[in-house]
Amino acid sequence: MFFSEAGARPRTWEASPSEHRKWVEVFKACDEDNKGYLSREDFKVAVVMLFGYKPSKIEVDSLMSSINPSTSGILLEGFLNIVRKKKEAQLYRNEIRHIFTAFDVHYRGFLTLEDFKKAFRQVAPKLPERTVLEVFREVDQDSDGHVSFRDFEYAMKYGQKEA
Repeated sequence: MFFSEAGARPRTWEASPSEHRKWVEVFKACDEDNKGYLSREDFKVAVVMLFGYKPSKIEVDSLMSSINPSTSGILLEGFLNIVRKKKEAQLYRNEIRHIFTAFDVHYRGFLTLEDFKKAFRQVAPKLPERTVLEVFREVDQDSDGHVSFRDFEYAMKYGQKEA
């Protein structure tokens, strides 16, 4: 209820000119034969170069299935769009992590009801304690009295489905 109405939403993000140039350079470096597109393997190398991890087979399959079947790979424009979306998601996750860490004043890796009460007193002092309790119960998906980062991230991204 609360997070579905007031949950954080990713903001549109634009790359700086230097970052955009870097992405184009990575595309060109990975397109060794100057084909004008990145093959499946080329794309994996580009992701490693830009994000520091090898994408899973599922991730690559999903991206490759969304490209134009008349091309043999990912064109520059599509690549830039994919990278921009991945960068937005990365920045958004970092923002959520920062908020979670600010709430987790005892550095335990989870939030308690007391952590929620303290945080809400600072950001919304007139919010009734009953509402804070409802929010905590909504976010504490397994009802163990602790909100993990995973629970918190889910609530921030998607909110909770109303019954």
